[in-house]
Amino acid sequence: MAWNIFDRNKQASGEWSGFLEQGARIEGKLELPGTFRIDSRVKGSIVSEHVLIVGERGSIEGDISGNLITIGGRMEGTIQARNRVEIQTRAIVTGEIQTPCLIIEPGAMFEGRCHIVTAQDPSKPITIPIRSIGTRT
Repeated sequence: MAWNIFDRNKQASGEWSGFLEQGARIEGKLELPGTFRIDSRVKGSIVSEHVLIVGERGSIEGDISGNLITIGGRMEGTIQARNRVEIQTRAIVTGEIQTPCLIIEPGAMFEGRCHIVTAQDPSKPITIPIRSIGTRT
């Protein structure tokens, strides 16, 4: 069916629900039901139910809350993930991250604090200050 993007059952299963292309600027709060990709500028808060991908051309200033968050562009603010956060090779992230799993690829830059939430006691996270500056080729 050509209108799958409007099918709520498909969105709830984690399939693609949308994207923001380069050139768009959003300010405010975004609530995203499925897998979503951002290659634009967003200032505010983002709440993602499934997967959020910030592409290489994406720039976020604010707060992100979600399940699985992948940063390929720029992020300044706070990230809270229930599953994991991935910071890709060309990404620049400044701020605070709270997640049970953090993956930083070689070449990525991250400056801030990371709170690793354990499954045994999520109210007592392990705090790790990190400053990562990689060389780019």
